[in-house]
Amino acid sequence: MLLSRTAGPAKGYTETDMTVIISMLRGVNVGGHNMVKMDALRALYLSMKLRDAQTYVQSGNVIFRTEERDLERLGKRIQSGIERRFGFGPDVVLRTNSELRDVVARNPFAKRRDIDPKKLLVTFLASHPGAEARKKALAIETAPEELRIDGRELFIYYTNGMARPKVPWMTIVKALETTGTGRNWNSVTKLLEIAEKLEASK
Repeated sequence: MLLSRTAGPAKGYTETDMTVIISMLRGVNVGGHNMVKMDALRALYLSMKLRDAQTYVQSGNVIFRTEERDLERLGKRIQSGIERRFGFGPDVVLRTNSELRDVVARNPFAKRRDIDPKKLLVTFLASHPGAEARKKALAIETAPEELRIDGRELFIYYTNGMARPKVPWMTIVKALETTGTGRNWNSVTKLLEIAEKLEASK
């Protein structure tokens, strides 16, 4: 469900001072755990002065504007706010609109005509994996799944679908010695579409 936006920027700031951010929460509304309604989540973001907050589907995606430039600090603030309000503190992964646009542009499967977007998962990592961690992850035998690591993103194409993969994606994320949260390609492109429209509405 896509929720409506609120009023303009905080006093003292212009629209051009603000950056559009996509926040993705890990493990929200999965298997009856960490349950939260998206309107309540949106209200929390607005209460933290994160402007024009919108949500997309039920997995904890919130798109908003902010003048905050320290995204690590912002992620911790969002996590703490969620824990105080809902009683659990999920991992919060943030990307700017321009970073998400770059992720879409870097899709290593983009030129393949046989790719089903529902079977392509992008895991957004909380931090850059080190060289040794990357080597360890890439050494995992994943066939028939296809694995690519590019920067802070992990691209996995599940040839036979995501229901019964040979290697669970969290096994690969753990090998990278960081945390992350996954979104299928349709969700990634929809999040970018929402973020682009929000940025264009300055």
